[in-house]
Amino acid sequence: MLKEVIFFLTNTDIYSPAMITLLVTVGMLVGFVNTLAGMATALSYALFMAMGMPINVANGTTRVGVLAQFAVSSVLFKKQGLLDTKLAIKVGIPIAIGSLIGAQFAALVNPSIMEVIMGLMLPVMAVLLIRNHKRKSTNDIHTVESSNNKLGVVKLSAFVLIGAYGGFTHAGVGILIIFGSFYLLGLDLLRSNGIKQFAVVMYTPIALAVFIWHGQINWPVAIIYAIGNVTGAVIASLVAVKWGVRFVNYTIATAVCIMSFWLIYKQFI
Repeated sequence: MLKEVIFFLTNTDIYSPAMITLLVTVGMLVGFVNTLAGMATALSYALFMAMGMPINVANGTTRVGVLAQFAVSSVLFKKQGLLDTKLAIKVGIPIAIGSLIGAQFAALVNPSIMEVIMGLMLPVMAVLLIRNHKRKSTNDIHTVESSNNKLGVVKLSAFVLIGAYGGFTHAGVGILIIFGSFYLLGLDLLRSNGIKQFAVVMYTPIALAVFIWHGQINWPVAIIYAIGNVTGAVIASLVAVKWGVRFVNYTIATAVCIMSFWLIYKQFI
């Protein structure tokens, strides 16, 4: 079965109805989950790599959909009163600076090294994702916003590091931004998610430009996939599906751990 799937992904024309349907459908799922929580971009990497892309090209290709998706979701979060734009800009600037460093490293590093690093990092993100739901305030929309919004050296440095990770790989960076906003700024997790939407919009063009410069984007796949990303983001932003978020996150965490195992295992086969 697996061989048949790989054969289909590597030999089917990008513009065929079957491939377009697959890319848009998976893109919708990723856009939906990323807007509500995070981590789903790992599925993008898995799909693109199964299609035969090197991991650095898969990394660059997924950024097109990420930018489109979060641009739309930021507008929708703002309309719902869940995005403090001024605070998001303060957070987004150090993240954008860090992303330039991370993206440059990702574009130049040996793909095998990047696979190992991602294989080690992703399980940590999965654990953070699961622990996120053990906190009492996870879905508390009524939690008051913190007045602790000043960014000192420590907080700025933390967000620069988060940006460096985001420039390196988008998989899991949303969780880091949410946690940074939650723990460092004292926001509830829903408004932290709003900060995430806008911060991603700020740093992704910088990372995307690096991948464009190095010719590491498959544009036909990126554009088709982005249609699904945006559709999923719109659905997730407009529909409050709180009861389903936990299940989806556990599912993605499981998929991420499987992908992590594969990235490490394939170095030895």
